[in-house]
Order: sequence, then C-alpha cells, then structure tokens
Amino acid sequence: MDTRETIMAAARKMVQTRGYNGLSFRELAKEVGIKSASIHYHFPTKGDLGQALARRYTEDGLAYLTGLRADSDDLNLWMKGYTEIFRMALVNDNRMCLCGIMAAEYDDLPPEVRAEVDAFTDVNVRWLSDVLSICRPQLSDDEKQQQALAIYAAVEGAQLVARGRDDISVFDATVQAYRSAGLLP
Repeated sequence: MDTRETIMAAARKMVQTRGYNGLSFRELAKEVGIKSASIHYHFPTKGDLGQALARRYTEDGLAYLTGLRADSDDLNLWMKGYTEIFRMALVNDNRMCLCGIMAAEYDDLPPEVRAEVDAFTDVNVRWLSDVLSICRPQLSDDEKQQQALAIYAAVEGAQLVARGRDDISVFDATVQAYRSAGLLP
C-alpha cells in the first residue's frame, strides 16, 4: 500500500471512530509513522483529506450497492445487504458510517466535504428509490424519494443508537422492527 492509501486508511478509521473534528494530522502522522508534512504533501488541508475520504467512501458504497443488484434478483438479499454494510461498521471496532458521522458535524465541514457527504446521501436515496420502484411500483416518484430518505435515515439512526450503547444487538433488533413495521421492504 502506498503512503497516500495508508494515510487514507488510517484517516478513515479515525473519522469513523472520532468524527471529522477528531481528525488530527499530528495524530494521523503518528499513527502512520510519518511526519505531518508528509500528510500535507498528499492532502494540503484537512478539507482535502475529508473530501477524498468521503468521495472514496461513496464510490465504494456505490460499487457495493450496484453489486448487490447485479449479483441477485432477490429483493430480500438486496435489503439484507444494504443493512449489513451499516452493521459491519459496528462490528469493526464499533465504528460509524463515515459519511453519517460527518453529517452529524455538517456545520463544521468545509464546503468540499459537505458536497461529498451530500453525494453519499444522494447515492443511498437513489439506490433505495430504485429498489422501491420494483417492490412498491404504486408509489409516485416523490413518495419513493421520501420513503428512500426515511429508510436511509432510519438505518443510519439505528447504527448511531447501537454505537452509543456499544451493543450490536440494538442495531439488529431495530432493523428487524423496521422490517416488521413495513419501513424496510
């Protein structure tokens, strides 16, 4: 792994654990074993690093979601896979969705990071809306968008509450309750 990728991997973990405001070039340099100036070489500002992290996270998420639909025609597998990616962040050292934790600090984010966090939300809502087009074709486009946003917000919220309790069973029970209540297809 090259230095830029090593920095991004360590920064991703730091942000998913502490949030964007907890991202420190000094601590990141220490974690990676390089000088802070080396981080600035690859990412001149914290905003540049945050933007790169959120963009990569969104790209990876979109590839994952696209793969779910390409690999199967089973709606249940799609939705299980969708919630599973949020669950895996919790399994991985009780972390949060990178863009979800950044969204909680939205007012503190530089504009370029905000744009990438918004793009992540848009990718999720668009994917969920496409799924709803299949399983709830009677909905208008606006209703699909609203339900997709509600599903995304609910799953992010379940992750946040489970993380706060350091108890993954809270996430599992909440997602199951969403299914039982009909929020999740």
